[in-house]
Amino acid sequence: MIRSFRHRGLEAFFRTGNKAGIQPHHAGKLRLMLATLDNATGPADMDAAGWRLHPLTGDLAGHWAVWVNANWRLTFRFEGTDAEVVDYQDYH
Repeated sequence: MIRSFRHRGLEAFFRTGNKAGIQPHHAGKLRLMLATLDNATGPADMDAAGWRLHPLTGDLAGHWAVWVNANWRLTFRFEGTDAEVVDYQDYH
């Protein structure tokens, strides 16, 4: 279950479908990723074909990322079986 978000626009999209805080052309993929993350119990559940699941290092050690499009990533960490600090970022 998703416990917390870092990105307010992504949280609004997840809860209401409002695309104001995200890239509109990412909506379909983000909807699928967020639904999968909400049902996930660990990072391995996000290892879908083409999502390029990978652990992060440095300041984001302990977080994981999946590829949305180009430089955009959905990042998160797990506390037990819950996802938290879910973010949507262009980090490259």
